[in-house]
Amino acid sequence: MNTFLTFYQNLGPTLTLLVIATFLLAGAVKGVIGMGLPTVAMGLLGLAMLPAQAAALLIIPSTVTNLWQLAFGGHLSALLKRLWPMLLLIFLGTGLGTVWLGMDGGRWVVRALGGALLVYALSGLFMPTFKVKTSTERWFGPVCGLITGLITSATGVFVIPAVPYLQALGLNRDQLVQALGLSFTVSTLALATGLAWRGTLGGGEVTASLLALVPALLGMWLGQALRQRISAVLFKRIFFIGMALLGVHLLISG
Repeated sequence: MNTFLTFYQNLGPTLTLLVIATFLLAGAVKGVIGMGLPTVAMGLLGLAMLPAQAAALLIIPSTVTNLWQLAFGGHLSALLKRLWPMLLLIFLGTGLGTVWLGMDGGRWVVRALGGALLVYALSGLFMPTFKVKTSTERWFGPVCGLITGLITSATGVFVIPAVPYLQALGLNRDQLVQALGLSFTVSTLALATGLAWRGTLGGGEVTASLLALVPALLGMWLGQALRQRISAVLFKRIFFIGMALLGVHLLISG
């Protein structure tokens, strides 16, 4: 996979269409609820290719859409001061996991991906709302960051436990959206570093990931338009149910 054309020739037309459709859907989900692009991409692409290959494809779409999300809100400086211990441990945890676990293949990686999707979906559907106290935040944030990094290195999914933790900090909507963008950006860059270190993110993969950005941005635009017409709560519930079913399938078939 030295070049862009070779990458997609190796995938074939069917898988190429799957990549385009996946990122269109993943972008739409992110446009509606503000997250979910890498989760949807890893889950659907994990049905047809190795998790490391799927993770390489999501690097550019995830980075660009998260930077877009991160750029607006006006709370970046305050969030960096508050969240830097967690963000640092996400990066270090991903690096440690890359050396220790990696994403090189094997049925356990697919099952780990399925397990991560299932846990994320169940937490979204059933986890009660809770608050993290300021005194607890000092040690709980870094612990959540470390665990998130380890899971990211093995599955390419970086929402557990980072998303529930950020939701428990009592941030307002704009702060939460920007905090999620910040966390996801760090996770994506850490994942890219780990993939490059293992030799699974070369020039061909980066260029192929660049193509996936087009349907991702189109999907995100469609999702933002759709958000005005549907119930975000209902859409999120359907999203989590879909992720749960996908996770169970990967656990069984992995």
